[in-house]
Amino acid sequence: MCSEEATEAGGWCCPRQRQVLFLFLFWRVSLAGSVFGRYSVTEETERGSFVVNLAKDLGLGDRELVARGARVVFDDNKQHLLLDSHTGDLFTNEILDREKLCGSKEPCMLYFQILMDNPFQIYRAELRVRDINDHSPVFQDKETVLKIIENTAEGTTFRLERAQDSDGGLNGIQNYTINPNSFFHIKIGDSDEGMIFPELVLDKALDREKQQELSLTLTALDGGSPPRSGTSTVRIVILDVNDNAPQFSQAIYQTQAPENSPVGSIIATVSAADVDSGIYADIAYSFFDASEDIRSTFQINPFSGEIVLRVLLDYELVKSYKINIQAVDGGSLSARCTVLVEVLDTNDNPPELIMSSLSNHVPENSPEMILAVFRIKDRDSGENGKMICYIQDNLPFLLKPSVENFYILMTEGALDRESQAEYNITITVTDLGTPRLKTQHNITLLVSDVNDNAPAFTQTAYTLFLRENNSPALHIGSVSATDRDAGANAQVTYSLLPPHDPRLPLASLVSINADNGHLFALRALDFEALRAFEFGVGATDRGSPALSSQALVRVQVLDANDNSPFVLYPLQNGSAPCTELVPRAAEPGYLVSKVVAVDADSGQNAWLSYQLLRATEPGLFGVWAHNGEVRTARPLGERDAAKHRLVVLVRDNGEPALSASVTLHVLLVEGFSQPYLPLPEAAAEQAQADPLTVYLVIALASVSSLFLFSVLAFVAVRLCRRSRAAWAGGCSVPEGHLPGHLVDVSGTGTLSQSYQYEVCLMGGTGTDEFKFLKPIIPNLPVHDTGKNVEENENFRNSFGFNIQ
Repeated sequence: MCSEEATEAGGWCCPRQRQVLFLFLFWRVSLAGSVFGRYSVTEETERGSFVVNLAKDLGLGDRELVARGARVVFDDNKQHLLLDSHTGDLFTNEILDREKLCGSKEPCMLYFQILMDNPFQIYRAELRVRDINDHSPVFQDKETVLKIIENTAEGTTFRLERAQDSDGGLNGIQNYTINPNSFFHIKIGDSDEGMIFPELVLDKALDREKQQELSLTLTALDGGSPPRSGTSTVRIVILDVNDNAPQFSQAIYQTQAPENSPVGSIIATVSAADVDSGIYADIAYSFFDASEDIRSTFQINPFSGEIVLRVLLDYELVKSYKINIQAVDGGSLSARCTVLVEVLDTNDNPPELIMSSLSNHVPENSPEMILAVFRIKDRDSGENGKMICYIQDNLPFLLKPSVENFYILMTEGALDRESQAEYNITITVTDLGTPRLKTQHNITLLVSDVNDNAPAFTQTAYTLFLRENNSPALHIGSVSATDRDAGANAQVTYSLLPPHDPRLPLASLVSINADNGHLFALRALDFEALRAFEFGVGATDRGSPALSSQALVRVQVLDANDNSPFVLYPLQNGSAPCTELVPRAAEPGYLVSKVVAVDADSGQNAWLSYQLLRATEPGLFGVWAHNGEVRTARPLGERDAAKHRLVVLVRDNGEPALSASVTLHVLLVEGFSQPYLPLPEAAAEQAQADPLTVYLVIALASVSSLFLFSVLAFVAVRLCRRSRAAWAGGCSVPEGHLPGHLVDVSGTGTLSQSYQYEVCLMGGTGTDEFKFLKPIIPNLPVHDTGKNVEENENFRNSFGFNIQ
């Protein structure tokens, strides 16, 4: 085995259909179009035999062949050699038979290319299969009969059929010999085809009467070491004299036959004449010194000389034939002519596309990439062998011609999988013959996904509604985001973002399902404590690097009727109840008092209505349903009891409705200018006692009590005036309910106006505490007449009440 290096300039470009037939585009690709190396290997060498180390010949590093994806492509699309990319060694991939690969052609050359990527390069190389002497010469006929007339002159030569040897060069036939005899010897002749043939030379005149036949052994020897040989018997029959040999009308016949000629077609007709008569004029035609290929392709009619086609011709295999024809008359005299058959090419071979490398996947957003490297060829010739190669229009791909009929299919730019994830590329190769033949190769290209799209929420902001007092772990809504990517790049994970307000305990309020975006309330919410809150949610894909997006979620807590009305006035704190004074002269509609209540709920749950639930004397007093004002329903009479107890029910408008009740104590007096006297029950008890004893006790007790009460009243008045800013005239008001000494009731809820009341307390009148309710802003629409108002003021002043 050996390696021969040489360089030979060359290059070829194939036309392309897209308006430009000859386009040379070389983008970051280095192409070598010269012959790189000539290598040789002996035929019949075992498979796996070493041929050459390509890495050393190319001057590349040990791992560079692997990194650049080096591969070997033969012109006949067969893998005769095997490349070990790791070591750079080139081995035989099969046992090579020179005779099968090249026939008699010498030298036997196999052409191949070495392809490498990054950058793309092509090196042309040749592999010569050296012949070994593995075939012996073989004669077509084991015995040849040669008829010679007895008066043949000495020195006459008779050409014999040559032997066939599948080997070539020195291993082919080099000599012919014949066994020693006294009549003939062998002379070696050269044909115009460069082959030797044997000729029998007559050394001594024949005498039929002495010897009618001779048998000679013809031996063919090749030039191998050791030489091989083949033999054939030449039987010579000595004939009487035949004066004239046949004569052909032409020494050389030339004809043409299309390769698609049907079997049985007459290719040519030869004709010979003999001026002799009788049997000496009968002529028989036959092939002379014809190879097995000619005998299997053609046949000749021995009587008419017609040459008929036995099998279909193939221009790509054999382009012409040389047929030797022999005409023998009845006297065994012969003549020879040559028929030259030129096979005409027809467009019977479609173009071939041989794929050298192919990638069916390409990442999106990648720059220009090589997808496929292939070679085209057409076994026809002339216009039938010219080809154009193209792909469909409107595809983001380029088809660039290279050297040696190679083409490069590459992307025109970055691809977007979200726009189109799959491409069907059809490579079409068409020849220019008539009719035109074409070959198509389909490539399905898949664009692999790159994480270039962030998840997108269906809404930028979500509003969720949740009724208070919900059960824990309640599903309150969902957020949803989609990702245009695929696979793991499209798998979305949801999460809660840190709230903008650090005081918001978001982790204890809601949670989110990371897989589907469902939101859950972790605990029961209270509308009165938290009416609404906002937080952010994030959606993150599982790509690398991960991409994310955000959305805003607002949770609106809906009110539930879970708070009963709370009465601000009159106070219900367990102390002595406040008593409202009503003059007996009050007309119907006189404002006795006003029940003030609030509800911590909102909306219709806070709409309050008032109802008189119980009364000491029904029909005497009434309560306005919308503002809680307690007014007289009819004129007061002397028979009406002096002390009344009213129970007022305050009800909200929720579902179900909640309520609260309050008790009012009303005392009927004769007039605000008349001092308040003990109740009738106490007077009746005094009348029943002993007059003298009772009077003495009463007098003593009255003096002592009056003095004591006067001192206490004086002290109490002084203290009330000093603490007026914090307390309302000595009235006991819980600080948590009525801050300061004023009660402010806005016009929301069931109240039609804004009210401000001052509650006062004064003791020492002989009864329990008195409470007064006075509107400050605005004045209540009390239906009292001027007389009633004046009496009311006089009454309060007579008891020392300070009304602010």
